[in-house]
Amino acid sequence: MIENKKKPNPIDIHVGSRIRLRRTMLGMSQEKLGESLGITFQQIQKYEKGTNRVGASRLQNISSILNVPVSFFFEDAPGEHSAAGGMAEASSSNYVVDFLSSSEGLQLNRAFVKISDGKVRRKVVELVKALAAEADAE
Repeated sequence: MIENKKKPNPIDIHVGSRIRLRRTMLGMSQEKLGESLGITFQQIQKYEKGTNRVGASRLQNISSILNVPVSFFFEDAPGEHSAAGGMAEASSSNYVVDFLSSSEGLQLNRAFVKISDGKVRRKVVELVKALAAEADAE
């Protein structure tokens, strides 16, 4: 028997994941975003999962609330091919999105951008590189 459940479109899933990424980067709850849009947090959940498609005017409102251009939600979208980029470039940008989507990545990013001294920031980067090299050596 053929399964007749409609699967979310990969673009809808991608746009939803980018909404979630930006919302969590800002430390905003689904409730707060929904409130700003005049909808429920459940609707935000459906957008973020790709279950429900985000209309153009709603996406424009979301981009305004999250302070990003609408194009942000389509960066690295499935089926998008860069003329100059290859597979390595695409996977490296997905790596960044995956990192920033993680709890540790968000915490690290939020703390790092609060460091105003450039020298201290460079030292933190050197420390992380040294720890990564040490882990690779094991």
